[in-house]
Amino acid sequence: MELTTQAIANLVGGQVEGDKEAKIHTVAKIQEGTEGAIAFLANPKYENFIYQTKATAVLVSESFEAKETVSTTLIRVPDAYTAFGKLLAAYQQMTQMKKVGIEKPSFQANTSNLGEDVYLGAFSYVGENTKIGNNVKIYPNAYIGDNCKIDDDTIIYAGVKIYSNTQIGKNCVIHSGAVLGSDGFGFAPQKDGSYQPIPQIGNVILEDNVSIGANATIDCATLGSTLIKKGVKIDNLVQIAHNVQIGQNTVIAAQSGVSGSSELGENCILAGQVGVVGHIKIADRVTIAAQSGVSKSYTKKGGNLLGSPANEHAQQLKNYAVIRNLAGLKKKVDELESKISDRL
Repeated sequence: MELTTQAIANLVGGQVEGDKEAKIHTVAKIQEGTEGAIAFLANPKYENFIYQTKATAVLVSESFEAKETVSTTLIRVPDAYTAFGKLLAAYQQMTQMKKVGIEKPSFQANTSNLGEDVYLGAFSYVGENTKIGNNVKIYPNAYIGDNCKIDDDTIIYAGVKIYSNTQIGKNCVIHSGAVLGSDGFGFAPQKDGSYQPIPQIGNVILEDNVSIGANATIDCATLGSTLIKKGVKIDNLVQIAHNVQIGQNTVIAAQSGVSGSSELGENCILAGQVGVVGHIKIADRVTIAAQSGVSKSYTKKGGNLLGSPANEHAQQLKNYAVIRNLAGLKKKVDELESKISDRL
């Protein structure tokens, strides 16, 4: 990649302050920038680096006001972090998305259908009646079962396992080690103490622009579909159980788990190690703090939950304040009991 600062400004909707013809061929952190690199400044904690950086250009927000002389070219944008993300996507498209063709050995069933500009990496497998859209990239050792559908511009990284009947939308990214469509955890207890497996005959559906992290798992539905809606971002090591529905643009951080048949609303945030029990509903725009355990439905849109069992954030902070003083409270109760006992 080599672009001028003006070309980058046009790409991200910014204005150049400095050399409009400076050549950019790589991206870098602001503290590690070198000649030919572009960096960004979004967090004020890193502002001191903008006066020292060797990067040729830096993306900054329109509100940025320099306190010292800046020697690098600035590209002012409405939001530096968002603009840098857009630039990285373009950089990835230019440098990593050029792979096309079918490497050998790999397997493609005769009844499968591959679109244009598809990449099928070595030792990958595409099953019967599976349809792969245009510009899909399937990296080595990926498995895609029968009757699947993967739409345009989706990336399946190495070692991903996609079970039969899974549907994946456009512009999705499935990272290495993820498993989509494995059996949901369904077993019926028997009188003799054993468990009878319940066949899981549903599927998994990912809508457009979904990202699934490394080693995440999404179980197929018992009946119907486990549904991950548009724009959902799921981190590494997340477990999504059978028949779960996740609303648009919800994000789930690492080591979280959502139990069977629960429904998460749109634009929710689940921080790391959040647990959600089965068969409950969470409203739109709810934020659940790290290591919280949600044990019942929560219908307040835009709410904040904390703790295990999860409670309203403000109330839970008050509860924690009491818990921190439990030893002192117990001591006072013991003293009061002793005084009462003495008077009896």
